[in-house]
Amino acid sequence: MSLVFPRPNTSVIGKKDKRLMAEVNASPLKHFVTAKKKINGIFEQLGAYIKESSAFLEETYSNEELDPVTTEEQVAEVRGYLSKVAGIGEVLSRRHMKVVFFGRTSNGKSSVINAMLWDKVLPSGIGHTTNCFLRVEGTDGNESFLLTEGSDERKSVKTVNQLAHALHQDEDLDAGSLVCVMWPKAKCALLRDDLVLVDSPGIDVTTELDSWIDKFCLDADVFVLVANSESTLMQTEKSFFHKVNERLSSPNIFILNNRWDASANEPEYMEEVRRQHMDRCTSFLVDELRVVDRSHAGDRIFFVSAKEVLQARVQKAQGMPEAGGALAEGFQARMFEFQNFERRFEECISQSAVKTKFEQHTTRAKQISEALRLIMDSVHIAAQEQRIHCLEMKEEREDRLEFIDKQLDLLTLDCKSKIKKITEEVEKQVSNAMAEEIRRLAVLVDDFHMDFHPSPVVLKVYKNELHRHIEEGLGRNMSERCSSAITVALQTTQTDMIDGLKPLLPITIREQVDKMVPRQCFALSYDLNCDKLCSDFQEDIGFHFSLGWTMLVNRFLGPKNTRRALMGYNDQVAFTGCPLGLKMSCISKMKF
Repeated sequence: MSLVFPRPNTSVIGKKDKRLMAEVNASPLKHFVTAKKKINGIFEQLGAYIKESSAFLEETYSNEELDPVTTEEQVAEVRGYLSKVAGIGEVLSRRHMKVVFFGRTSNGKSSVINAMLWDKVLPSGIGHTTNCFLRVEGTDGNESFLLTEGSDERKSVKTVNQLAHALHQDEDLDAGSLVCVMWPKAKCALLRDDLVLVDSPGIDVTTELDSWIDKFCLDADVFVLVANSESTLMQTEKSFFHKVNERLSSPNIFILNNRWDASANEPEYMEEVRRQHMDRCTSFLVDELRVVDRSHAGDRIFFVSAKEVLQARVQKAQGMPEAGGALAEGFQARMFEFQNFERRFEECISQSAVKTKFEQHTTRAKQISEALRLIMDSVHIAAQEQRIHCLEMKEEREDRLEFIDKQLDLLTLDCKSKIKKITEEVEKQVSNAMAEEIRRLAVLVDDFHMDFHPSPVVLKVYKNELHRHIEEGLGRNMSERCSSAITVALQTTQTDMIDGLKPLLPITIREQVDKMVPRQCFALSYDLNCDKLCSDFQEDIGFHFSLGWTMLVNRFLGPKNTRRALMGYNDQVAFTGCPLGLKMSCISKMKF
């Protein structure tokens, strides 16, 4: 029986292996680049969050209904954080790893930098070739150029000879000047990872060491002391780094014993000389500067030949054998030592740069985030309190509204009852007054005086004037009898209604109720329409004798026999010129 194992997915494994190999072979400098991208992304997110928070707080502050939730100080504070984060983001975008090379004149500082860059970037040779500080930085373009302090003018440089010539021709440069060498990143892989290399004049040619430290060293991540292995570590070099150690807290220092290829000429003394240099350098780093533990001192001291490494790497870049040419014995060991230095250096500067360049800003970002969190928490708490207050106010107002609604219903019923009552009282009072006036109508009719004529035209005018006289008289008498009492009753009822409504109104409006109620003079009018009441009245202006035959027969024989006895007889006599019949008929009509 055979076992069949599943075949592995070679494509997946291949991708994983490539990724792992890429991570293993990646330069430690990538750690800084990755950290820079991450922290820039974090600050971008933080800036967006602060911007959103600022807009929210400004909108909340401008809303009058949310007045106690957000204060003007909080809005101004968050707006300030927005500008600070934007400023930090700009600073971080310009951050880079910085290493400064120091040493005595002709110790090979420029050669070490050129060897690390795999190209002859800086002028080097016998004598004092570097007369000022040279800052080597990568540029995205394909052309190299120079930038001097205080000037934006680009000086084109294509070769090392042109660079040396340009530096030599600039008479204004001194040992404390800075010239920035912008070298294409495409020509040098080391410059692609935000690394800046600074070359310096010999520390034995000037006394302005303090100013150098203040100007070029305070933001450096790593210092490389390039010593001459053919001599020994000098007091001038020690004094300079003692000053650096006083200004900076535990600076990262590497010591390169350059020109170690000279040891090949005396192989019998090589180990002894190496041990002497190692002891002296270790004592300097551990006992004097106290910047590293003795167990880790060996990782900071190296024996190299920068000239050999540069020559080998230039030859390799040109397609020639790396070990070709006149190279001293033991080159491979010195090359390995230089590569080991580069690896330790990259690890150290990457870790140091991440800490020194980003730690302060990270701490500041945490402080800003914490302050913003406290502000938003306070806004949240204030909003919750405002919400609870609003809910309580809503509940209270709903209860108040329900109470007012019930009170208004009761008040409405009471007002209707009062209106009905006053209506009945007015109706009764007017009815009684009207009955009394009608009983006294004869007096009002007797007060009417106008010339009378039996003609129809004059008679019509007489009747109209009589109706007008009666209506005016009755209206005047009714007003005198009822208006005062009715007005008092209405005013009393209106006052009672207002007094019943006032407790249901807000306190601020109660005092305005009296001003809002119109104060119009109440006047009663009595429209009797006498002409319409007497429209079917037919006047009788004839004269009737009260003791005529009809009355006598009616008295003695009775009404039934009187009609039979006097049938066909009419003893009435017509008289004209007297309005008494008309007046009495009007009185009779008004009564009924």
